[in-house]
Amino acid sequence: MPDATFTLRSAMPAPADELYAWHARPGAFRRLQPPWEAAEVTDARGRFGDEKYTLTLRTTVLGPFKGTWVAEAFGFRPGRQFEDRQLKGPFAAWHHTHRFIPDGPDRSFLEDHIAYRLPLGAVGRLFGSGTVRRRLAAMFTYRHALTASDLRRHAGFRDTPRMTVAVTGSRGLVGSELVPFLLTGGHRVVRLVTGAGRPPFDDGTRWVTWDPTSPLPPGTLDGVDAVVHLAGDNVAAGRWSAAKKRKILESRTVPTRHLAAAAAAARVRAFVSASAVGFYGDRGDEVLAEDAPPGTGFFPEVGRAWEDATGPARDAGVRTVNLRIGVVLTPRGGALGKQLPAFRAGAGAVLGSGRQWVPWVTIGDVVGAAHHALMADGLAGPVNVCAPNPVTNREFTKALGRVLRRPAFLWLPRVALRVMFGELADAALLASMRAVPRKLLGGGFAFDHGELEPALRFVLGR
Repeated sequence: MPDATFTLRSAMPAPADELYAWHARPGAFRRLQPPWEAAEVTDARGRFGDEKYTLTLRTTVLGPFKGTWVAEAFGFRPGRQFEDRQLKGPFAAWHHTHRFIPDGPDRSFLEDHIAYRLPLGAVGRLFGSGTVRRRLAAMFTYRHALTASDLRRHAGFRDTPRMTVAVTGSRGLVGSELVPFLLTGGHRVVRLVTGAGRPPFDDGTRWVTWDPTSPLPPGTLDGVDAVVHLAGDNVAAGRWSAAKKRKILESRTVPTRHLAAAAAAARVRAFVSASAVGFYGDRGDEVLAEDAPPGTGFFPEVGRAWEDATGPARDAGVRTVNLRIGVVLTPRGGALGKQLPAFRAGAGAVLGSGRQWVPWVTIGDVVGAAHHALMADGLAGPVNVCAPNPVTNREFTKALGRVLRRPAFLWLPRVALRVMFGELADAALLASMRAVPRKLLGGGFAFDHGELEPALRFVLGR
């Protein structure tokens, strides 16, 4: 008998058959993993719906219970239900029933019911039951909200044919979230990758090796409907030098130009390329929509060259979108990932004057914006990908401290930041960019998170 059960039921903006199909597609498990939990699929045997379908995970989920988890899915009732049970893992027993309950022609309910038994008997129940229940509540609240959002975003383009999308940077911060989003929506994905790193199982995508420093071989994009280009050198990795700055610039312009030329030759429907709000430079309190001119300094120089490199596609008549992405919020990496250890230790600090504007955006809304750019035929040119309500650094610091329930009273003056980070401090940490997403809002895009504190609570499971 189980020690405990957990059940969550939520309304979904899609019929039960469509909700089941979303879960059945490759990428669904990866899509459902909360960003604050470490769970990586290391092996998969069979496919969803097979009599025997198992997943092996390397995980540190659910508080103190860690290790390898092997789960077997079974009991498939298309359009209505499937189950999974733990074969090996941190629990003494685990049985999870996924139910898809019709609620009229266009709606349904998603119900997750879990019966579980903790390890170590009475000791496990005494020390682990509260932790596990809190983590389950956070995890499945996140899962249900994300599932509803994804279904809504895909339904917005229900009448647009699904596409084959080539993606660079598919293993990076944004790409690793975008790929499963596209797969669960019924699209096909071609990963343009450099080097090794392919999984030892079929992840539902096609892997194609490319050399970003050279033109793509003829035919590389045959059968591809659209391209999303996200690859580029990490600007925050290592101290800036002349060589590092040259690498940042060339890693964005050279591959982009080659890819844009290949997209033009293949006559793809859309070429969506990453850019950054750094295009605007340090602009104080000026409100920056997409028609604002570039600023001065290294980041604006890179931004101009990066967007200019998409010219071969644009000049050939391919609809081209430059995503000027803001500060992406996810604990898996980026600025927030780097800040979390200090904030969790109670050492959160206001940077410089704290008056500089932070154009933040959740990882989910970045993925949604990239999808919108792929599918919305009327969208082209620069597009600000940042929440509609930017905040100052001081406001950001206080909000993150509240969410983590940690003091955030420290202050790092400009001179200290320059000593610690060099030129990067002025270009990124102290620069003020009050960017607003005028094109996305005007084009019907709906942000899941427009206010900072609820956004932080969502991505951090708080």
